[in-house]
Amino acid sequence: MSLIHRRTGAPTGGQGREAGQTLVEFAFVLPLFLLLVFAVIEFTFVFSGMLGISYATRDAALLAAEAGNTDCADFVILQAVDSAVTAPGDDNRIQSIVIYRADQNGIEMTGVANRWTRGSSSSCAGMTVPYVLQDEGYPEASRCNFLAGCGTGHPGLDTIGVRITYTHQWVTPLGGFPGPGFGGQGGGGFTLTQSNSMRMEPVL
Repeated sequence: MSLIHRRTGAPTGGQGREAGQTLVEFAFVLPLFLLLVFAVIEFTFVFSGMLGISYATRDAALLAAEAGNTDCADFVILQAVDSAVTAPGDDNRIQSIVIYRADQNGIEMTGVANRWTRGSSSSCAGMTVPYVLQDEGYPEASRCNFLAGCGTGHPGLDTIGVRITYTHQWVTPLGGFPGPGFGGQGGGGFTLTQSNSMRMEPVL
């Protein structure tokens, strides 16, 4: 009667080398794969934030054009911006809102702007917003919404614009990169800016 012995135990030398090689390759590929996944996720949130503040500037510019030179027009604009920036965005990350006069090409004119920064609240006619006026270079009463113009410097309707500066905060570990952070953007996030302008609605 013959006995058949089966060998069990550790793999042969060739099998061990293959397993070790696979492990090393996995160790090299895994960080790159995770980097790609995090980058896609981060880009999605950044793109969503850009779309959100772009929509907010468009909506606010439309209201600014309709509000014209009425009292508290800025407060209507500021409230519109806060209402338009929704999840996954956060209106608390808005650094500043600039309401400016633009030329016929929609380019911001130098020194003709109201700059509001997020901070303690301001009120007007029962409206309260979490912003403080830092620079007033474009008072509401100075805006021209008359088709025939408003005298010197206002030959026709004003073009009014709204610019939003927004801080995007990292939602993935990419912000934890040493030094300036991933892509040189810093560990605390980075700034997004969008603007939109519109010709004022005429008062005949």
